[in-house]
Amino acid sequence: EVQLVESGGGLVQPGGSLRLSCAGSGFTFGVYDMAWVRQAPGKGPEWVSSINNDGNSPMYADSVKGRFTISRDNAKNTVYLQMNSLKPEDTAVYYCNAASLSLGNYWGQGTQVTVSS
Repeated sequence: EVQLVESGGGLVQPGGSLRLSCAGSGFTFGVYDMAWVRQAPGKGPEWVSSINNDGNSPMYADSVKGRFTISRDNAKNTVYLQMNSLKPEDTAVYYCNAASLSLGNYWGQGTQVTVSS
């Protein structure tokens, strides 16, 4: 069974940091590109960041560039999102996505991030 399980969300004050993790199982993690997508209340999904299968070429939305860092550890089948200098507008459910043009794509169940004082 394919699974993507996010963790690390929570409540943090503005300016704080969180590190999200997404652990994959049931598929060949190392051949998939990975991404983080978020959805704020009442809004559509927003792509946040992605990284290709070998950990090169990280990409970021302008809204998080310079504050968030994506990384992956293929030996642990895990992708991370380090989030620094968090803002209230970063409040959202954060979803992990695994994508391959030839093999399909998978989604996690999401983890809530709330930035509030």
